[in-house]
Amino acid sequence: MSKARLEAFTDGVVAVIITIMVLEMNVPHGVEPGALAPIVPVFLSYVLSFVFVAIYWNNHHHMFHAVHHVTGGTLRANMHLLFWLSLVPFVTGWMDVRTWISLTLYVVVSITWLVPDRRFERLLAEDK
Repeated sequence: MSKARLEAFTDGVVAVIITIMVLEMNVPHGVEPGALAPIVPVFLSYVLSFVFVAIYWNNHHHMFHAVHHVTGGTLRANMHLLFWLSLVPFVTGWMDVRTWISLTLYVVVSITWLVPDRRFERLLAEDK
């Protein structure tokens, strides 16, 4: 598999993740500013998740500048990363419930992606 194909696939998955997150926000029914109050927590969790996904995408972009070819290990590590990122819309949407379980799951997903990310960085360093 070529480096460009893996980058394009990852870009597409990240775009879908961001699109799903924004579509989870409900449009308020009123026109007055007070109608926005109920969606403020959802909006803030969306902003946090967007920044989280954007940081991942930016790091991925910069790491792939050093890649010359894609190995099976690189592909598996990338898919592992995308798996955890694909859970971000779910845990972001669940933050609307605002329970300790939803917050805990959000934090777990936000931290767990670091494990395959470090593995990914190590594989890329070994590839040089």
